[in-house]
Amino acid sequence: MQKNNQTKHQLLKSDIQRIIWFTALLWVIKSAETLFGFEALQYGVYPRDVSGLFGVLTAPMIHGSWSHLAANTPSVLLLGIVMAYGYPKSKWWTIAVIWVVSGLGVWLFGRESYHIGASGLTHGAFYFLFVAAILRRDKRSIALMLIAVFMHGGMMLGVLPWDPEISFEGHLFGGLAGAISAILFRHRDPKPETRLYEWERDDYEDELEPEDYHAASDSDDQSFQNRIIEDTTIQDTTNNR
Repeated sequence: MQKNNQTKHQLLKSDIQRIIWFTALLWVIKSAETLFGFEALQYGVYPRDVSGLFGVLTAPMIHGSWSHLAANTPSVLLLGIVMAYGYPKSKWWTIAVIWVVSGLGVWLFGRESYHIGASGLTHGAFYFLFVAAILRRDKRSIALMLIAVFMHGGMMLGVLPWDPEISFEGHLFGGLAGAISAILFRHRDPKPETRLYEWERDDYEDELEPEDYHAASDSDDQSFQNRIIEDTTIQDTTNNR
């Protein structure tokens, strides 16, 4: 059991390191753009253009500005770590599905403009956590979903076209991919064991010996008889007065 826990902790530690390295890579790419003066926008997804199809693989790593990158960084870190902690066996499958499906959805149905940024991934992770909690309904998944909602609840509305400057298509298809992944991979990660009190177990009464029942019954009878004697004594004392 202890060895199993150590393995889980090592896996979580490795996953967190990968998430941090990926986030650092986003900043390296943006820094390279600034230092060398090249435009990475061409590596985004451009809908219904064959040359823009390559952006399905590269668009999540490209950001239009430092503020755009800074806005996405906390959600990449937090939601990535939450997924690594709660869903260690399905996290990479989920991220792969979100990455590809969100990009293809934008390429097929998006507006004719370059679509870039990691927000499709983060919206996918958010909706994965949300739908997974609804399907699983265990304490851990619900707690992780509440953390996601508390920190990034605005993503629930991010799938709507409220700002023409923002690629809501990436958010929308990322969210759909995350929800679908939660359904497809709902059995990959076992639910945490539920700890029961001894008296909550179904076999608790079966473990009691027959003499335990008799002892309890005799004790109750004796207590009841003593109570009758005490009440009678009190009543007699009252009458004598």
